Amino acid sequence: MEDKPGNVSIEQERFQLRRLEISDKKKGFIELLQQLTVCESVSDKDFEERYQELAKHGDEHVICVIEDRHGGKIVASGSVFIEKKFIRNCGKVGHIEDVVVDSSIRGMQLGKKIVGFLTDHACSMGCYKVILDCSLENKPFYEKCGYKQKEVQMVKYFI
Repeated sequence: MEDKPGNVSIEQERFQLRRLEISDKKKGFIELLQQLTVCESVSDKDFEERYQELAKHGDEHVICVIEDRHGGKIVASGSVFIEKKFIRNCGKVGHIEDVVVDSSIRGMQLGKKIVGFLTDHACSMGCYKVILDCSLENKPFYEKCGYKQKEVQMVKYFI
């Protein structure tokens, strides 16, 4: 369905993109993250403590979600945090992390909406760039979102 001024598409009615709320744990937020990577179950107490801790960072650490209003379930998410630097005249860099869309509804452009929201947020915060890491299999997706490959990612885990 084409979106025209004054019209609301079915997708816009069904899916709501917004910031994470404390009630989203009960809407499957942790289960969604488990589709992305290792994420053990999180107690209500631990979730609330981490939520409050992140909330103190305000606009410098934002987690956004997409809620499927038909089922009351969180179906997509991502986060961005702002790093303050000395280089580039005390510039700022946005770091996008943990982008995931529920496997049952991939292909509906929800991931693109998440990345766009996070990218726009970093830009509005005055970042001179926004960066993210991804697997080779996800490279084409991020290229469609306007990103390009630069250099090499390295990692060291402390497990």
